[in-house]
Amino acid sequence: MTRIGWCGTRERVSGGGGGESSDLSASLLARIAELEARLAQLERERDEYRTLYLLAREENAQLKRGLIGQKAHRPPENDGQLSLAVLGLLLSEEPVTAAPAPAQLVAAHTRQHPVRKPFPEHLPRVSVEIVPPEVEREGLDAFSGIGVEKREVIERRPASLVVVEVVKKKFVRKSAAAGLHTEVLVGETPDLPIPRGSAGPGRLADSIVKRWQDHLPLNRLEGIYRRDGIELNRSTLCTWHGELAELVEPLVAAMHADALQQPYLCTDATGVLVQYPQRCKRGHFWVLVAPRRHVLFEFSMNHDAAAVDQLLGGYTGYVVADAHKVYDHIYGPGKATEAGCWSHMRQYVLDALLIDPDRVRAALACIQALFLIERGIDRAPPAERSRTRNEKSKPITEKFFAWCDENREFALEGSPLHDAIRYATNQTAALKRFLDDPRLPIHNNISELNLRRQAIGRKAWLFVGSEDGARVNTTFVSLLASCAMHRIEPWAYLRDLFCVLPGWPIKKVLDLAPVNWLATLQQHAVQETLAANIFRRATLLDHQRAVA
Repeated sequence: MTRIGWCGTRERVSGGGGGESSDLSASLLARIAELEARLAQLERERDEYRTLYLLAREENAQLKRGLIGQKAHRPPENDGQLSLAVLGLLLSEEPVTAAPAPAQLVAAHTRQHPVRKPFPEHLPRVSVEIVPPEVEREGLDAFSGIGVEKREVIERRPASLVVVEVVKKKFVRKSAAAGLHTEVLVGETPDLPIPRGSAGPGRLADSIVKRWQDHLPLNRLEGIYRRDGIELNRSTLCTWHGELAELVEPLVAAMHADALQQPYLCTDATGVLVQYPQRCKRGHFWVLVAPRRHVLFEFSMNHDAAAVDQLLGGYTGYVVADAHKVYDHIYGPGKATEAGCWSHMRQYVLDALLIDPDRVRAALACIQALFLIERGIDRAPPAERSRTRNEKSKPITEKFFAWCDENREFALEGSPLHDAIRYATNQTAALKRFLDDPRLPIHNNISELNLRRQAIGRKAWLFVGSEDGARVNTTFVSLLASCAMHRIEPWAYLRDLFCVLPGWPIKKVLDLAPVNWLATLQQHAVQETLAANIFRRATLLDHQRAVA
């Protein structure tokens, strides 16, 4: 007997032998099941590729219109499903389905006008009396005063520069015998940050703050100082800053050594152009943050393991960083321990959310719940942080990685969903590290926020003039960023630092770091040194009320 087989082939089947027929039927059923599974997989891949195509088409259309938005991804706003999923996780319940929000009546209220803040008392004031024209014509004798109206208006004077003329008088004793060698007495020359220089500590501090806190290039500083009435070439400014960098390098080195003694550090890097004769080359700024102590910057031409060794060589604590391979060699037994960044993880999940929102929303809800928990225990003591993380964060973290396991088969290679799950899988131990130590943050945002200082400056000055110029940059940006961390006014800090640093003992140089500065200012010897500095006194607006 002849029968049409699978795929149209003819098969001859003997009349007897029911066993062969049964085997053939089982084989055909298995083949059908296999093809159905393959068909389902192809359909999923088709849908995935179609979504990727639509996304690429939309991004291409945005590029044509010039409407590409910000680089940073943010969780979607007003997403009821996501909000309820986060709430369910925080309450240790299963996510519920979003329902339409009922309309709410808002009670009527009267809008209050903002109250104008008074101007600071330390500012100089000029009092101007205004009288009506009739009073001026007829005189005060014809009128009686019944009160006054006062208001304050802020104005600006040109920047005040002052030349401090140092006159050192010479003396000899009257009792000295005539014709004999007599000792000539001359007052000591006040110390300057730059020996034999022509700029005082306040002038030097102002140029540094304007250049690296306000991100003004040297050519703009030339114009600003010219409008103030003084000619300062950019080459002179460069020379000043180079010599000052050598003065403060021991302080920054002591801050770096102290940072390596901390239990955990956060780090990141960004690129910068370095000027060369033929064409600019690409270098890198690195940031190293010891939370609540120091913010330090380093420069290297290459983004490689050698640069990481320069930054973190010999460190054995936790390192909160991204998953870049340049850090891999510093992790291991007896070395540093990697701690992952959930902000980087969230970026991958947000990319995948554009492709498959229904599936990815559950993962994003887990991450958002972790951030909300951390926000609530940000200032809590370590014991409370540890307990809250074990009770709330740990189950949510396990749910997130369980989601990764469940959805791995749906992740098409090369898709954002596949990238997100692969990152989570490779970084599982690092991402869970914050559960082991309550001191650890769950993200590396503090590094990126401080690194933004260089990114903003890069838009203004475009490139650094040389490798030496880049190192001068990182020296002073380290001090300025550390001042910002401890809310210290940078100009006054640098001015006073330049007053005391030349005669400060090198063994105690860490006392001058921003983290210790307020305590150091309370020392009687420091107060005397600052009060005796004639250049610093010239910078104070009001000798009676000015605060150091």
